[in-house]
Amino acid sequence: MTLMQPVTSATEQPSDESWVADLTDPGPSGLAAQRTLHDLLLRAARLQVWRLRHQLPGAGSVDLEDLAQQAADDALMAVLSKLDTFEGRSRFTTWVYKFGILHAGVAVRRQAWRHREVPLFDSIHSPDPGSTPEAYAESSDLLRAVEAAITHDLTSHQRRVALALLVDHVPIDVLAERLSTSRNALYKTLHDARQRLRESLCASGHLDPAPHRSTP
Repeated sequence: MTLMQPVTSATEQPSDESWVADLTDPGPSGLAAQRTLHDLLLRAARLQVWRLRHQLPGAGSVDLEDLAQQAADDALMAVLSKLDTFEGRSRFTTWVYKFGILHAGVAVRRQAWRHREVPLFDSIHSPDPGSTPEAYAESSDLLRAVEAAITHDLTSHQRRVALALLVDHVPIDVLAERLSTSRNALYKTLHDARQRLRESLCASGHLDPAPHRSTP
């Protein structure tokens, strides 16, 4: 099978069509293609894990390699499940490489937060009293308006998700795992929460309404 041959020139690289055809083959060619793809994803994952190693100060080389392997495994499953979405806008290898990078980032963030408590507060912190009186008064007024909007205009779920993601900077994939939900569901919750907050702050005069787009 061509995918398993060492690449020595651009002409010997398998085409995008060959990748997709081999990966959808249920026989030995498909398994060989998956092994080759896993090697590519592992290279991408190792690179990203190494870049993000500062988030895991206690992790050694074995730990980082385990994370890269885990990310490559997850990325392989993701690629195989989305083969029908490949549109050929970039080379297939470029397209799948991004899966390795993405899943490596997820693996590192999850590991970094594994033993950390995810804060799910119902209110936000007060402004810094060390700022100037004018700045403190202005921020306090805005804070009260935001707190009122969060308290009265958001559901409990929207409130906790928004504060965790926007204030406490909890990674969205970590929060999704802790809440047993999906990233897309959290994005939808956050979008709805932001929309409600904007409407409330516009009504209270703290934000200007968005200009209406005129149609030609």
